[in-house]
Amino acid sequence: MRKMIWIGLMLFPLAVYSQREQAFEINQKLGRGINYGNMFEAPSETAWGNPWQPEYACLIADMGFNHVRIPVRWEPEARSMASPPYTIYPSFLNRIKQVVDSALANGLYAIINMHHHELLYADPDGQKERFLAMWEQISGFFRDYPDSLLFEILNEPHNQLDAAKWNVFLADALETIRQTNPDRTVVIGTAEWGGPGGLSKLEIPDDPNLILTIHYYNPFHFTHQGASWSEGSEEWLGTQWMDTETERNAVRQDFAPLLEISEKENIPVHIGEFGAYEKADLASRERWTTFLARYFESLDWSWAYWEFCAGFGIYNPNTETFLKPLVDALLYNEIGDAFEYDTHPVYRSDFRSGTDSWSLFTQGTASAQLQTGNAELIVSITQGGDETWHVQLVKRNIALHEGKKYRVSFTARASEPMQLNAYTGITSSPWSAYSDYNHITLSDTLKEYAYIFDSKETDPDARMVFDMGTSTGNVVFSEIKLDELFISTAPVSDYIKAFSVFPNPVIHTFRLSDTGNYTTMELFDLSGTKIDTRKVDFNKAYDISDLSSGIYVLKLSDHSDVQTCKILKQ
Repeated sequence: MRKMIWIGLMLFPLAVYSQREQAFEINQKLGRGINYGNMFEAPSETAWGNPWQPEYACLIADMGFNHVRIPVRWEPEARSMASPPYTIYPSFLNRIKQVVDSALANGLYAIINMHHHELLYADPDGQKERFLAMWEQISGFFRDYPDSLLFEILNEPHNQLDAAKWNVFLADALETIRQTNPDRTVVIGTAEWGGPGGLSKLEIPDDPNLILTIHYYNPFHFTHQGASWSEGSEEWLGTQWMDTETERNAVRQDFAPLLEISEKENIPVHIGEFGAYEKADLASRERWTTFLARYFESLDWSWAYWEFCAGFGIYNPNTETFLKPLVDALLYNEIGDAFEYDTHPVYRSDFRSGTDSWSLFTQGTASAQLQTGNAELIVSITQGGDETWHVQLVKRNIALHEGKKYRVSFTARASEPMQLNAYTGITSSPWSAYSDYNHITLSDTLKEYAYIFDSKETDPDARMVFDMGTSTGNVVFSEIKLDELFISTAPVSDYIKAFSVFPNPVIHTFRLSDTGNYTTMELFDLSGTKIDTRKVDFNKAYDISDLSSGIYVLKLSDHSDVQTCKILKQ
């Protein structure tokens, strides 16, 4: 404890360090939250068919949530003036006041932000005066509110509002807010869409009352499958999140830079958005949400799920019912044992015999060399480019098959912390990816990293790619592997399995073989809830087409013996 406090005192003046503890206290009170999504960040409150209702705050508080995040689009002409003095109309300010008051009256904390300020993203310099004028009005209007109201300066800066410019805008907006709210807790995020990828470029102001926020939607092909606003998302339908140790480690590696910055800067963390769209199978959504919520809490990070009652939501306002599996995932479920696949190796290289046909490509002004030595593949970047793909390490002739699940894993380090983009995709224009684009931050020690993806096509000449074009220094790979993943049919118990299930995975029906003297078959979900009981008949096909996708446990028994086996319903 003494060592940790001494490090904090070295990083901050005593007063700042002491007061930042107040920010940690506020963040602890934020705890578990949810977003009022598709309401006030829409062009109008009813534009996206999800208007706010006064009873929502009570419903949310009664469930056990601690705060609401209120995304607000202040920009539309019905809400504010587009020319000086950029007045936000009193009617709209009072509407947001009503929403904030409702939250506070029900014992909830509230965060209000500036959301979807599209003109600012497109023309930061031309819109800066309006941006600051709006915050002057918002902060002045709510200046007398208690500390249970927080301000979040801007949602997901991107486009022309790049990292360098955002650092300036952030500091100027904070200075504006501090004129009327010297002690209010303010939430700050990163450029480049507010995700972990922008952390390395963020300059955190020297202010005691700050909370750092990050948004998280990885793996994107899972969380946004079938989302109409995400190009190509129809091809991602059917992507599952199975809660394997590999998938859990991918989450941990995504958040490793945030954990490091939080500890180094002594700043609390709020995960302002995370969620999986309704087109994903519910069992996967529950698994993903459970792991993330408990993982954030294990790090003492507050969080706000995206969102309450629209496409990602937990509540149906038409039927006035809750989606229980997601509510349980957010508030009640504990993390169970990780599921794991069996693997079949597709590609291996430890670079003991050279480059193994890996190729290095540079574009623009980037300059780099590829070499091997000491059973390592080394990329030496002497000059970075403007885009990550300006330095590409590529391996072609990778055979993928439609409907198969794959894991790419690699062991790597960099001469200094460096971010690369790892993916698997097609070898010709438009050079799109079969996997997600996985943004990974390398450290100066060798570590294993991995990502999982489902191949929606058969491609005998796919390519594995590592983009690292905006950095300089050395990137060292000691091993790169590609494995095909498939469901393990190993029994859950410690006994030797005395029966088999085929096919497994199951789409509609399955059969049993080698059933011996077993007389009773029972089917359970992973929570232990019994779904079905039947007599064993090895001549019969068992239909489970009405079950949702996921893992189930099949139990066969007689008077003296019990055997169990996992099956995967697709």
